[in-house]
Amino acid sequence: MCTVVILRRPGHPWPLILGANRDEMLGRPWQPPARHWPDRPEVLGGLDELAGGSWLAVNDHGVVAAILNRTGSLGPQTGRRSRGELALEALDHADAGTAAAALATIEPRSYRPFNLIVADDREAFWLRHADPTGVLPLAVRPLPVGVSMIASSDLDDPEHPRLRAYLPRFRAAAAPDPDRGEWAAWEVLLGSAETAPEGAPTGAMSFALDSGFATLSSALVALPDAGLPAPRRPVFRFAALRPHAEAWWHIAG
Repeated sequence: MCTVVILRRPGHPWPLILGANRDEMLGRPWQPPARHWPDRPEVLGGLDELAGGSWLAVNDHGVVAAILNRTGSLGPQTGRRSRGELALEALDHADAGTAAAALATIEPRSYRPFNLIVADDREAFWLRHADPTGVLPLAVRPLPVGVSMIASSDLDDPEHPRLRAYLPRFRAAAAPDPDRGEWAAWEVLLGSAETAPEGAPTGAMSFALDSGFATLSSALVALPDAGLPAPRRPVFRFAALRPHAEAWWHIAG
């Protein structure tokens, strides 16, 4: 059950801020964000060694893509393709709108259910595949302005324990300021082990279960307004939070 937090603010020098936590089994091998794909040298992201895809990546055009499993669909399934390849396919495009339109045509039966976020400095989309049978087509919806949050259910789902506990906190927190190097408020929230009021461990933003399912890493991506006279570069920050707490560090920017 991964989680993505998105701040959209059109007209701002940094119109898109994305925070993400990856929850996965500890035994599934992975590598931190880098340019892992020789056939996609413009893509920077975390590598899932098992299937070769990514849970979060950004390209040199300023498009970011994040894939999340929906409830009851953790892990691979025989006869279904890896969802991590979809994040890479999204980044074959130079803008979020073109990427969302291309991925909307995929065959749903080929994948287990997922939520996919694709965004750039102008547009942002949520691709929703919620039918385990794959009969229903994907839904593509634009993301609203402001702070939104998604995990294993729907966008801003008030019934999801983690969203119910943390969406108000992200909305109240100071937004990251890449120009000033100020990230602390969101970094603290992404690393919070405080559970939701129900007390379920997975209601926390960062957790570890005896089963080996845990929060393995956090990331922050900031996309600049590409139309500014003095263009900025996208910022990509990363921290491996589980099983060892590590300091945040810059991957790019």
